[in-house]
Amino acid sequence: MPFTGRKRQVVTGWRYRTKALIVTAGLMVAEGKVLLAQRKENAHQGLLWEFPGGKVTEGEEPRQALRRELREELAVEVEVGALFDAVYYSYPEFPVLLLVYRCKIQKGVPQPLASRALQWVDPRELEEIPMPPADRRLQRRLCSLSETS
Repeated sequence: MPFTGRKRQVVTGWRYRTKALIVTAGLMVAEGKVLLAQRKENAHQGLLWEFPGGKVTEGEEPRQALRRELREELAVEVEVGALFDAVYYSYPEFPVLLLVYRCKIQKGVPQPLASRALQWVDPRELEEIPMPPADRRLQRRLCSLSETS
């Protein structure tokens, strides 16, 4: 087909484009157990368990966002360490980029200020705990790491 000066617009397979929601989570381990928070009943993916954390606001650095979220949601001050994993998952409502960092609690005892409950879990038991789809790769990875330890 000869070029006529007009561009053809082809849309295949995309419903619409949206920005991914960037979310951080803290992987906190104490005495061989991992800290999980249960989402409140009325939240997206309500009553499922997750690694504590939250949304990164526009212009905020992810590690800074994680420190803020853990302070607001758990009443703890943490040292944010290395990136443990990054997971992209597309929920029907929106895509999510989940950045999971190793964290060490420096001050405070975790409290469920913004969640229904908290629990410390042996990594070998993680596969049995209901978690959002974006967290499942992390569940499997932590289970496999504990099996090789």
